[in-house]
Order: sequence, then C-alpha cells, then structure tokens
Amino acid sequence: MMVSTQLLDAKYWVKIRSSLDPARSNYLIWTGAIYSFVPGEKRQCLFKMVGMSVSRCLPTEENCWAFTSRELTYYLDPKTGEKLQTWTNPWTEETVPVMHVANNPIQGTFKGQFPAQLDDETTTLTFDIFPAYPNPLNDPKFAEYFPNPNYQAAELFKFVVPSAELFDEQQPSVSKIWLGWDRIGPWLPWMKMGDRAGHLIYSASGCKVAGFDQLPQLLQDEINTRMPLYRDAPTAPLDTEDMTSWLYFQQHFDAYLAKETFPIPAA
Repeated sequence: MMVSTQLLDAKYWVKIRSSLDPARSNYLIWTGAIYSFVPGEKRQCLFKMVGMSVSRCLPTEENCWAFTSRELTYYLDPKTGEKLQTWTNPWTEETVPVMHVANNPIQGTFKGQFPAQLDDETTTLTFDIFPAYPNPLNDPKFAEYFPNPNYQAAELFKFVVPSAELFDEQQPSVSKIWLGWDRIGPWLPWMKMGDRAGHLIYSASGCKVAGFDQLPQLLQDEINTRMPLYRDAPTAPLDTEDMTSWLYFQQHFDAYLAKETFPIPAA
C-alpha cells in the first residue's frame, strides 16, 4: 500500500467536516470515555460520554468558508450509560451537579490548504491542537472550582474518509467518516476539584450521520424536549465569542449553585 502526503484545498476539509452546500445542517456524533489521570494513582473511568456537532459552512470568497456550529456533549454513568444529573466526587465525597456541554457557537474560518495522508482507498487528516490562555474564571469565588491561573489542554483529532467520495466533484459532502478524538485537559470546574493534582483523559470515536433522526436517542430526546436550538446550525455566523465549558460555568454559576438541571434549556 502506497502512502503519500499531499496538501488539499480547503474545500475538501469543508466536505469532510460539514458540506459545500450552505443550505444543509450537517451532523457529527461521538461516543467514548473520560478517565482520571492522577500521579501515583490507578486510573478511574469517571464518565462515559455521547455528543454531537451540528454545523454549516458558508462561502465568503474564493477557497474560503465561514464555519459555524453548535455542540452538545453529555456525561454518562460509566456503568449504566444513563445521563448524569449529579456526580459524587470520589476524592472529596461531595455530590455536585453535572454541567453537560452546550457550546453555542463554535466557529472558524476554513481557507488555504491542509496536509493529508492518502493511501490506495482513504484520506486521513490530522489536527493536533494545544489551546492555552489565561483562566477565564479568574475570580476568588471560583477558587474551589478552578483556581489555576491558566487553562491548558491538548486535543488530538483524526478524520479518515474514503478518497473516492472526497474527490467526487459531484458530491458536496463526504458521508462516511471515521473520527478519532483524544483530549488531555484539566479537571472540569463543576467537578469542584480545587487545586488537586491530575488531569482528565478523553478517548472517543465518531462518524458523520445523514440527519437528525440518526443521532443517538438521548441526543434526539434532549434536543426535542429541552434544547431545540441544537437541531440546526446557525444560518449565518453569530457575532459572539466561541462558548467553552469554562465560560458556560461562569455564565451559569448561579444555576449550578441552585442545583438546576443542565444543560440549561435553549429555545
């Protein structure tokens, strides 16, 4: 099997991640597990997870697209797979509300070229991202939740697609994707870990699905009953910063203290 590295125009990344058709909302889903990684301790599987992204790409100029999306991820009981409302911290034995991920929006610009590996049948794109920035929860009231001065993580993505679909100029989107996502990140603020040493390790895989009715049932139920905004991607880029779990915790801290059910309903 011959493997070569090539630079691909941004339109091919658009076909993988979303679609060249701006009228379409496109769905990616993922499932996996989240582990503790504490020096000197055996790892624990803290959560299973299930998530989705609904996205749209809009052409802005030649070989350039505005990407806009919304994301949900739910933390599940590692044994039963059920959605968690509360979580008992195994280190502190305190029970806290679970703040599921509801990121609206996640946006960006796709342009230029991307390196890819091609073999006889598949094309693989790899994205290794290392976000690092000052802690947005820089306030004494958050000291028990995330006292670190900086946020730092690593996110490792791999997208594998059939080359025949990718390079078929008649197809606006690739329908078959194998997604690999691994993440190394700090304790989540809602876990109330303070300055305890350790990290979270995320290990997930996923795919693109053809429509809303192919999402995992939990996601369909949540969107139909509590989060209808997440059924479709924005029809134009939103004039706001990207949402993160840290900003979401900041915005909904009072609801967290009141032990409300997350995510907060979004009409």
